[in-house]
Amino acid sequence: MSVSHLSALKSRHADLDAKIANEERRPSPDTALVAQMKKQKLRIKEEMAATA
Repeated sequence: MSVSHLSALKSRHADLDAKIANEERRPSPDTALVAQMKKQKLRIKEEMAATA
């Protein structure tokens, strides 16, 4: 995979990390949304590991 694809994955991973942190700081976080975002973040991390 290209360097730009890896950069895009890293950017999406960081974006999801921020969104998860913001959701978890809410008084009543949406646990289903947090779980979905964590799974998506893990898939991105696995894809990054496979391309490295």
